[in-house]
Amino acid sequence: MTTIMDDDDYDRDSSASSVILAFLLGGLTGAAVALLYAPRSGKETRDMLTERVRETADRGRELKEQAVGRGKALVNDATSYVERQKQEIESRKERFSAAVEAGRQAYREEKQKETV
Repeated sequence: MTTIMDDDDYDRDSSASSVILAFLLGGLTGAAVALLYAPRSGKETRDMLTERVRETADRGRELKEQAVGRGKALVNDATSYVERQKQEIESRKERFSAAVEAGRQAYREEKQKETV
């Protein structure tokens, strides 16, 4: 059994093949142009990337030092605040104790006046 291909089938197959071939040729041409017009050589690109990595690492260290410095300052501020609050609480405690003792003394004196 032989199949006869009509002109429409032939045109569709030819059209699909042309598109695939054009795509492949375009990709190869683009790759070749990219290699020919690359702004730097491989060594220059590696050197540039190495320098960028080094700069990024240096910047990371700087940011770390800043963060540690800020953290230490915050710890110092918090320590000072806690110390001041401790002193204030101790002062209030002493005043309260003195007031309680004065109240007890006044009570004792009144109690003695009644018994006399």
